[in-house]
Amino acid sequence: MLHMRSIWNGVISFGLVRIPIKLVNATESHAVPFREIHTEDGGRIRHRKFCELEDREVTAQEISRGYEEADGTIIPITDEDLAHLPIPTARTIEIVTFVPEDSIDPLQMSAAYYLAAGRAPAARPYTLLREALKRGNRVAIAKFALRGRERLGMLRVVGEAIALHGLLWPDEVRAPEGIAPDADVTLHDKELNLADDLVDALSEVGLEDLRDEYREAVEQVVAAKISGEALPEAPEPERGVEVLDLTTALERSVRAVRGEPDEAEVKRLPQRRTSRSSPKETGGRKSTSKAEKKTASPARKSTSKTSQAEKKKTAAKSTAGSTAGKTSSKKAPSKKTPETGTPSRKRSA
Repeated sequence: MLHMRSIWNGVISFGLVRIPIKLVNATESHAVPFREIHTEDGGRIRHRKFCELEDREVTAQEISRGYEEADGTIIPITDEDLAHLPIPTARTIEIVTFVPEDSIDPLQMSAAYYLAAGRAPAARPYTLLREALKRGNRVAIAKFALRGRERLGMLRVVGEAIALHGLLWPDEVRAPEGIAPDADVTLHDKELNLADDLVDALSEVGLEDLRDEYREAVEQVVAAKISGEALPEAPEPERGVEVLDLTTALERSVRAVRGEPDEAEVKRLPQRRTSRSSPKETGGRKSTSKAEKKTASPARKSTSKTSQAEKKKTAAKSTAGSTAGKTSSKKAPSKKTPETGTPSRKRSA
């Protein structure tokens, strides 16, 4: 069994039953530890603590705590003072109620701890509390003092152990006012059904399959720096494809999670400039019609002039013909030519 160092020793108060326990951290951080260094020479940066009255560096053994009043006066508070706090939870996890687990808002949860039985005689009452939590299908709500303040906690069973989740007090959780969108949104049944399909598809991914890719990438960079190799190249960001609507995005998301082949990329086509091209077409038509009118007008004028001239010539011919007809009315009638239909004139000798 891996030894875990306790951070707090006390007892669980379960009615009149008292269970000696040790509090140990249930989580650990795997973050890559960076240190502050001097940029020019790589030297470590140290944060030293100075007394502002004596203007000298002090050691950890010389540092204690104090309470600052509104006027800046410091009241020293020692460990002995805190040991005599007039509260029952100074060294006790006092169970105050039992509630269904789903009645606890996850927003209230903070740090997590394991409660280990303190001594051999604690095994029996420890097991009793654990089985009572299992049989009642509930969690215990308790109060305890840790790191200078009284806290709220939730006790629940994890495997064969009892875990303690630190809880925020109800007045420490903010209400989500002004967070949700104000717009009135109406969702279609197809969108809701596709969202359900996407939830089902993503539910197949287990927590054990997830890993900290950022930490792995940092470790690769550090390893390359140590070995003097070239730094790993960052992958190019995937080019996002613009989707036209929410339904299309949901459909493509479901296919991507299921590993199904995607359809052709849907891209928004550039809008046609109808507003600018229409006036040009209209203007072109107007100019064409004007040109046609300008072209047609001289033709009509020349045609009318020609017809008037022809009419005058015809009238002159008919007048001359009638005059000649009168003079030669006593003589034999003259022959008409088939083309003009007018009397032929006598050629002078």
